[in-house]
Order: sequence, then structure tokens, then C-alpha cells
Amino acid sequence: MADSLETALAKIRPHTSSSLPHQKTPATLLHALEATFREQNTQPSPTAYFAALLTTIEGALQAAPTSGPPLGDGDVLPAILYLLALVTPHVSHPVIRAHLDTTISLTSPLFPTLVSHAPPLRSQLGLYGAIFQALERPQLESQGLRQSFNFILQLTLDPRPKVRKKACEIVKEVLANPPAPLLQHPYAQRVADWSISALGEVNTGAPVKFKGKKAETDNPDTAIHLLAFLRPVLPTLPAASLPSLTSSLLLLPRLGNPYLAQSAYSLLSDLLSSAVDDPSSGIREQLSDILDAVLSSSPAKTDTVLAPVWAAVLGNAMLALYATDSEKSAKDVNKAWKAAWPLLEFQDTETRKAAAQALNQVGQCFAPSLIKSALAEKAGQEKKSVIGKIVAQTTKAFDALSLARSILELLAVVSSLIDNLRYRGGSRTSPTASEQLLLPLIAKVGDLRVQKTFEYKEAADATLSTAMRVLGPEVLLKALPLDLEPADRQAGREPRAFLLPLLSQPHPSPLGHFLAYFVPLTERMFDLQQTAESAGRKSEAKVWSVLVEQIWQGLPGYCWGPPDLQKALTPEFAQLLSQLLYNQTELRPAILRALKTLIESNLAIASGDLTKLPESVRVDVISEAEAEQNVKFLRGQAESWLAVLFNVFSSAGRDSQGMVGDVVSVWAGIAGEQEIARAYIKLVDLFKQNLVKTSKSAGAKGLENITAVTQDLLVLVLPHLSSVDATALFDLCLKSEVLESRDNGVQKRGYKILAKLVEGEKATVDVDAVLRQLDGVADGLAAAAKKDRFQLLTRLVPLIPPAHLHLMLSVIPEAVLGTKEPSEKARNVAFDLIVVMGKKMNEGGVVKRSAVDGMDQDGAPEATASLDEYMTMIAGGLAGATPHMISATVTAISRLVFEFKDSLSLQMQKDIFTTLLVFVTSANREIVKSVLGFVKLAIHTMAADLLRPHLKELVPALLRWSHDHKNHFKAKVRHIFERMLRRFGWEDVYACAGEEDARKVLVNIKKRKDRAKRKKAMNADNEDEEEPASKPSGGDAFEDVLYGSESELDDSDDDVPAARNARSEKSKNNSGGARIRMDDNEPMDLLHGAAARLTNAKGGKRRKPGQDAARFKTDEDSGKMVIDEDEEAADEVAAADDAYKESLTSADGFTRGPNGRIKFNKDTKKRRRENEEADADVEMGEADAAGGKKNKRRTEAKLGQEFKAKKAGGDVKKGGVEPYAYLSLSQAAKKQGRKRVGIAGKR
Repeated sequence: MADSLETALAKIRPHTSSSLPHQKTPATLLHALEATFREQNTQPSPTAYFAALLTTIEGALQAAPTSGPPLGDGDVLPAILYLLALVTPHVSHPVIRAHLDTTISLTSPLFPTLVSHAPPLRSQLGLYGAIFQALERPQLESQGLRQSFNFILQLTLDPRPKVRKKACEIVKEVLANPPAPLLQHPYAQRVADWSISALGEVNTGAPVKFKGKKAETDNPDTAIHLLAFLRPVLPTLPAASLPSLTSSLLLLPRLGNPYLAQSAYSLLSDLLSSAVDDPSSGIREQLSDILDAVLSSSPAKTDTVLAPVWAAVLGNAMLALYATDSEKSAKDVNKAWKAAWPLLEFQDTETRKAAAQALNQVGQCFAPSLIKSALAEKAGQEKKSVIGKIVAQTTKAFDALSLARSILELLAVVSSLIDNLRYRGGSRTSPTASEQLLLPLIAKVGDLRVQKTFEYKEAADATLSTAMRVLGPEVLLKALPLDLEPADRQAGREPRAFLLPLLSQPHPSPLGHFLAYFVPLTERMFDLQQTAESAGRKSEAKVWSVLVEQIWQGLPGYCWGPPDLQKALTPEFAQLLSQLLYNQTELRPAILRALKTLIESNLAIASGDLTKLPESVRVDVISEAEAEQNVKFLRGQAESWLAVLFNVFSSAGRDSQGMVGDVVSVWAGIAGEQEIARAYIKLVDLFKQNLVKTSKSAGAKGLENITAVTQDLLVLVLPHLSSVDATALFDLCLKSEVLESRDNGVQKRGYKILAKLVEGEKATVDVDAVLRQLDGVADGLAAAAKKDRFQLLTRLVPLIPPAHLHLMLSVIPEAVLGTKEPSEKARNVAFDLIVVMGKKMNEGGVVKRSAVDGMDQDGAPEATASLDEYMTMIAGGLAGATPHMISATVTAISRLVFEFKDSLSLQMQKDIFTTLLVFVTSANREIVKSVLGFVKLAIHTMAADLLRPHLKELVPALLRWSHDHKNHFKAKVRHIFERMLRRFGWEDVYACAGEEDARKVLVNIKKRKDRAKRKKAMNADNEDEEEPASKPSGGDAFEDVLYGSESELDDSDDDVPAARNARSEKSKNNSGGARIRMDDNEPMDLLHGAAARLTNAKGGKRRKPGQDAARFKTDEDSGKMVIDEDEEAADEVAAADDAYKESLTSADGFTRGPNGRIKFNKDTKKRRRENEEADADVEMGEADAAGGKKNKRRTEAKLGQEFKAKKAGGDVKKGGVEPYAYLSLSQAAKKQGRKRVGIAGKR
């Protein structure tokens, strides 16, 4: 029986004693059916349950009165339908088809009776949902089945949400899964005709006829239900029915219901989106009529509900028309743009966003004819072309007061225009239409960006980023120069350093531009940096350093398949890059990315796999022949670049070597065999030399580092070695000098190289000799190398010949002990090794016991390899001499049982369980901890019939540890019993508990479980059948079963969860509108430059520079601020602090637990003594004050105390720092509040 069905039935069985009739009756019926199975010696299976339930429902209908069967909560028929809906999805399809006539004859007549009873009606719907999935084409034509489907179709408009949702889901699943070999379900046309008829009745105002519970609902509500049903089934309806559906949808907004119009437009938008992707869509012929209808029904300026969806329909209609006939759609571009543009003036943010998206979609419909007509216009004349007018309108919009709140959307429109005008009239070297038409507009955005009062700098950066990606820096920097050098600042030009971070994205500019423009610029900046450093201007030097770094960060953007690679990558430029890699560590990441991008982009283009490239590169890519020439050119430089990268790798830190290693792998991939061989020989010679030096001089950190770095480089070139070199490297790393090295890093990398060589299958490996040699070096193994050793063994085990499986006997003890390693990674690999050995044994073979060293009997018989034999070999560790070995063996057996639960024989599973059951009573906690994990897994994994006979021994043994808190045994045992109660039921488990105290433990667990259920159901609807959200898993099924499934019960004994304060959500729409920015020093012209004169910020007080400083007095002579120390405020803070401490520590105080409960402090002797001592301190202090003695109580340091002069009344510099440099003005300017009294009576 399927695990999912057994899990579902296990949740029903415990409800026989429930006080709720609708829970008790199905549980009682299920127990009765299972008792019948046991009497008849029938194996419980989905088919058996299905047949028994059909017989039961037939008897129940025959015994029902003539008025109809009772359908209350505690009646039998709803319980039968509930179990049928649960079981039928797990029944095989041939069985359902064989019993179809019986099922339909018994259940189909119940539909009219069930209409007024929602729970059994939903069960009936679930039953038919499973039946429809199992049928073939001929059976779908039966009269009873078609009538049942028509009834279900009518229920999609039922006023009850759950019934309606269930019916919609069934119709959707039926249409989405047609019987093979049909591509469309036979009922699809029926659903389409019914939907068109229902929409027609809604449009005419007639009440829609449906078979369901009548409710006081009007046509708009029914239409909304109908549209909600149509949305998921639209893709499955016949294409011929879509035109009629579309016509009906266009009429719905005229009914005047805003939500209905919104739903209709949204559904129409989905229809049009599907028409873009599906050339065979039936609505393509009427797209022009749809567009005309949409344009004629534009929303009012106050309709913020309908406007966003209307804009979406308009944009999708234009895209669909453009996909059908691009030249025909060009005639409607101007009308669509004019219709969508006024939406930008709406106050509603969502409407403006939808308008910008619609304008973007209209911009995607710019046909080549429109672009050519715009390019043909001269610069000075009035724009008459469609695109010319659009560009002019967008340019003027930035100065329009009516669009001041829409600057974000306008910038998005400019981005879409730049993106949609990529058109080049000729070759790749021809300028784009964006360059010829939009450069003034882009320059305007750049000018806005440098204005200090402009608020939307991030949006402007996004627009300029699009321009950089489409035009490239070579074009963009001509319109918007950087102006970063001192001469530019002296001329009064604003710098545009914000353009530098945009360079790193892919763009069409050639690599030669970087070489000609940016390399000289960085050299001049570097000179300025050196000059500033020599003059002691560190801040200025840092600025130039950051600018140089940002420029070099843009180098990768030039390297996506550059057309001038062979001209630009000159020996001088390559030498410059090498020097920067060596000397400038902060520039190293950018240069490495550039070198990697050069290789990968040209390889992708040469192979024709453009999916690996960014979309902006795919649009404007070089030819495959040019890319092949680039790869050939780079291959010629591979050897010299590998030498450079090797040197950089050896000098880089551990954190940076991974980045360098990636570039080494990429360049090694295009290098020739001779170049790789020469590089390999150099690395091996260097490795041997340093290995000998390391062994002679222990503790030489420099030599150990060089040896480890050489091994890392060998790992990088491994995939490209020849078989001869790979075999030689394998033999070298297998030597004891490597695997028993005193340097842990050398050992780790040695095992890693061996594992990768075995995995690559290039080296010739003698498994027998390798395993023997590995066994010989096991004594010198470092703890850090265990994970890599386990990985090597995991790669070697599949290579063992079937006739030499006895070799695994030497690996098993090491693998078993590896499951108890402190390192999680080592443990996981050890588990993988154990599983791999099990799979190898399951493949078959021979275990020659006589060939194993140390066997007592020389003539031991051979054993046939199998999982049972492997489990016997593993179980030998249970006789280990140490508890650690026994515990590790139990853990290994648990992993194998979980992995091979379906392959192990029942007798072996029984033997394993009975054997490990003995260890539950062990006195060693390490052993018991592992055995508890096994028991937990066994209850989850093994068959219930196999475990049930052993409950009498298992339950008392577990109860022995139910009061032991050490090692969390109490919690572990409780979790096990919770699983056991769910699996075997309360009665069976409770009957096995012997002593009265033990029974109390189980009763307590049951009470806690019931309490948790009450908490979950407190705020839930009784009829809600949705499954609770599953807990996130850790990614490893074995770990989740063994450790992750903690108790679902809360440790708290409260029945009512603590209430939490809900924080009110802020309104997302900023409907306050644009406000005038106040500027005291500059006159304002609202007719020009409105984008920089208005703000969307709230009209509250804005903090001005120097606002805090204005509160202080100033010295008339020096102009310095005079700050008075506020002693009363400091005393107030101290008093509040004392009150808080007293509330936590005194006998009258209290604390709050994690669930919000108040827990008062206990009145203990220690706490009373502390209070008395505190009171004595206070009294002593008062007595000292009265006696004229000085109070020795330490006072807190005041603000700026460290700057106070010792022999003068003012402040002094300390360490070259002014006294006001690190003093918070807002803190020092805190107003004096009235004195407060703490709860302890202290001021």
C-alpha cells in the first residue's frame, strides 16, 4: 500500500473516541473494514479498500428510506464518501475502469441530494476527480458520466466558496489531462459552449441557471465566479471558441461593476498574452477589433481600479497585433501611445506604473518602417513622424508641472525607448536608432542627475545604465563626458563619476576604446594619486584610487565577444594587465573577470550556444567565424597567460585563490596538449623539489605553503592531462611521502588529487593494489584528511571486480567509524561510502572469505554478495570492544535500513530490529543515543506488522529513559512515543506499558498532544480541510527522519497562546502628490525644470544642515559652541536604569517568559539578603552625607569629559582631535525633561 495512503488513514484511525460525529464515524467505519480484512485474511490495499467501500455504499443505499439517505454529520453515507474520496486516487486505473458502471450507478444519482450538504458533496467531487483521471476516450462518452460532469460544471458557480473551488479544480484537472493520444479533452468544447452561454446570460442581464445551493446573488457576483473559473481553464479550451469568449468579455465592463470590469480586462489580458506566444490562436483575426474596442473604452481620470488593467489590455493587444502583422500594427502605434500617455498624470501610483508598462509594450511595436521615417527627418525641422513626436513629447514631459509626480515613470519610459530603438540600418558598425534619435533626451537625464535637488537619482542611474548597455561608453561619453580631472573642475563642469559603475555591464563598444580612452585616463589619475600622497593629502589620494578601481571594474564589459580583440590585445596591453595582476591586488578581480569573459564569450559564440550570453550581447553579437578567429588568437597566448596566472595563484591569499583558479581552468581548457604537458612538467618538478625539502626540514611554513599551492594547481590542470601524465601523477600522489606527510594540507590535497583522477577515468588504477597501499598509510592519516580519504574510497569501491568483493572488508571498519566523526562533511562522505558499498554488494558477486587477512578458518566458504550479506558484515561491529564502535555500527545500520528499506528481506529487517532492541537497555549512553535514533527511524520506515509483535519489549525499554534529562533522552523518548502513537494507535501502545508510573508518561504525552491540537484548531474553521504548512527540511532525507522531525508539541502548558500586537501597515500608495521644494536662496520657475523643483516627500519638517548646532550658545570671541552639561538628565537616566534593574532582581520584581507570560520572582533568602544590603548602602550613603563626609560613590563620566582641561576652564585638543569632533550634537542638545521617579522611589 502506498505510504501516502497509509499516512492519511493513520490520521483517521485514532478518532474512534472523538466527540465530533463527522470524525468518529469515518474512523469507526475504517476499523470495521480493517477488521473484516483480518477475518478474511485479505491484504489491505487500495483496491481492497475501494471494493469494500463500494459494497458498503451499496448496502447503505439499499437500507436508506425512500425519502433519501440521511446525510448528517454522524451518518454512514458521508463517511463512506469521505473514505472513497481518500482511497480512489491510489487505486490503479484499470480497477477503476473495471468498476466504472457500478461506481457511476451508485454515486451519480446522489448529486441532487448532496447539493444542500457541502461536506459530503465535496467528498463526492473528490471521488469523481479521481475517476475522470483514470478513464479512456470511449468511457467518457457514457451518459451517466457526461451528466455528472455537467452537474460538476454547474457547481463552479455555486455561492459556497469551498464547493465552488473544488468543482473548479476538478474541471481544470480534467481538461488539462486528456486521455492519450488526444491533445485536447473531449469535454473541452462542452466547457467552452457553457462558458459562452453563461457569459451571454450575464451580458443580457438574465439570471444564470446553475444547479447548486440557491443564494441571494446577483449577476455581477455570478459573472465574477465565472471569470475566476475561466482563468485557469483558458489554455485548455478549443481555439475556435476564443473569439466568442473574447467578444463576451469585451461587453462585461459596460455593466458598470468596477470589480467585474477589472476581472474581465485581466482575463482578456491573459488571452492576448497567449495569442503572442501561440501563432494558431483563434483570436488573431479579431485583434484589430479588440484594439478598437479597448481604445474606445478608456477609463475615467478618477477610476484608479480599472485604469491599471485597462492599460495592461492595451499593451498586450498591441503586442499580439505586432506579432501577427508588424506593419499593420504600425498604424495603431500613435493611437495606442496617445491613449496610454494620459494615465501618467494619475495620482495613483499603480496606474502610473501600469501606464509606463503599457508604453513600453507599445514601444516594442516600433516597426522598421516607423524607425526609418523618424531617421529620415532632419535635426532642425518639426517632427512629423510617429517616433519623432513620441521623443519630443517625452522630452517636454520632464518640464511639465502636470507630470512632476511621474518622473519615475518617465525615466522608465525613456529606458524602454532606448531599449526598443536598438535598430541598426546596416552592419554592426552602423549607429543605432537610439544614438541618432535619443542622445539629446539622454543628455537631459544626465543633466538632471547632477542637480543636487533632483530626488530620483537611482531611477536616473537605471536609465543611464540602459543607455550604457545599448549605446556603449564610446557613444555615451561623447554626450555625457566624465569631467573628472582637475581641469574640468576648474572650468566649472560637474563631474559624472556615477557613470563609472555602469561600465561593467555588457555593451557593444570595442575593446580598443578602453585602451585608447580609459588606460591613459587611469595613468593620469594614478599620477594625481601619487602627487596627493606625497603632499600628505590622503583623502584626495583615496578618491583618485577609488576612481581608478572603478574604471578597471568596467573592463569586463568590453570583453563580451569584442570584434577588435586581435588588434586591441597587443603585447603592450597584455604586459600592462600582467603587471597589474602582480602589483595591484585591488584591481585583480576585475582583470581576472575580463580574462575569463574573453574566453567564455568567444567559445559560446563559436559553438552557436548563445544562451550562455547576456541578452544585450545576443542582440548584437559577432559572427561565429570571427569568434573562432578570436579563440585561435587566444589559444596562441594560453601558455604565457597560464605562467602569469600560476604566479598570481601562488602569491594570492587563500580567499582569493578560488577566483584565480577559475581563470586558470578556463585558459587551460583552450590550451593545446603540448602547452598543458609543459605546464604539468614544471608543476610536478616543483612539487617534488618542495616535497623533499618539506620532509627534511619540519615546520618550514614557506615550503609547506609552496607544496600545497603546487598541488592546488595540479588539481586545476587535472581534467586536461593525457592518460600517461594522469597515471604518473596518480602513482606520485599514492606514495607515503604524500599521504603520510606531516603537513595536513599536503595529505588533504593528495587524497583530493587521487579522487579526481579516479573520477576522471584517465589514470590506470589497480584497485587491489591501491586499497592495500591505502591500508598501509592509514596509521599516518591526519584528521583533516579523512573527508578526502573517504571520497577517494567512495570512487574506488565501484571499480572493485565482482570476484574481489572481499576487499571491502578492509574498508568497512574505517567507514563505520567515520559516521561518528566530529566533522559534518566527513560524516556525510562516510555515509555515502557505506551506501555505495551496499549498492556494490547488491549488484552481486562473490565474497572470498579465505582471502581476507586474519580469518580464523583458512577454508572458509565463499559467500554470495547481497544486501543481507552486507548487513551481516556491517553488524559484526556490534561485537566491538569499545562503545564507540558499537554506537558507530548502530548509526551505520540505521543509514542502510533507511536507504535499502525496500530491498532488504523481511527476515533481515526483523533480525536487525530484534538485535538492536537489546541495546536499548544498555548502560552506556553513547550506545543508547544511537539506538534511540534507530528506533525512531524504524518506526518511520519499517512495516507496522513487523514492529507490532515487539511493542511489548520496546515500550517498557523506552519508558526506562523517559525521565532521564541527560543527553535530551526524555525529549527523544517523547518524540518516539508520539510517532508510535500515530503509527500503532493509543490502545496498542498503552497496553504494552507495564507499571503505573510508565502509564502516566503515556497519558501525559496524549494530553499534551490533545492540547496541541486544541491550540491549532482554536482559530481555525471546523470545515477547513487544507493541510498545514510543512516544516522546512534540511535537504537530507535521512537527517530529517533521524533528527529533523522534532515534537510537534509545545513545552508550554498554556492552552491559550499569547496575543501578539499587530503592527498597522502603512499605505503603499503615496497619494499625497507632488509638493514644491522650498529654497530660501533661489527663485523658482515652475515653467521650466519642474522635475528638479518638486518633491514627493511629505510636508513635515525637514531636517536642515546645522539644525542641531543652532540650539547651542556660541562664544562671541571665538565663535565656538558652548555646551552645558545636563546633570539632571543624566540623573534621570541613571534612576530609570536603577528602576529597571530593581524590577528584574528584587523580590517584588518579575520577568516575562518567551511566550509573554509573567513570572514573579521568588522571595528567597538570597534575594532578601541582597535587598537588605542595598538598603544598607543607601542608608550609609545618607549618613555620610549628613556627617559632612565625601561620598565615595563613583560618578558617571559626562559627555566630552576626555577633552576637559585639567588646569583651565575650557576644553583642549587630545591626540590632534578637536573637542567637538566626536560629540553627538543631537545627544548633547537633548532638552531637559521633568524629573521622574522610579518604581523603587529613587530619583
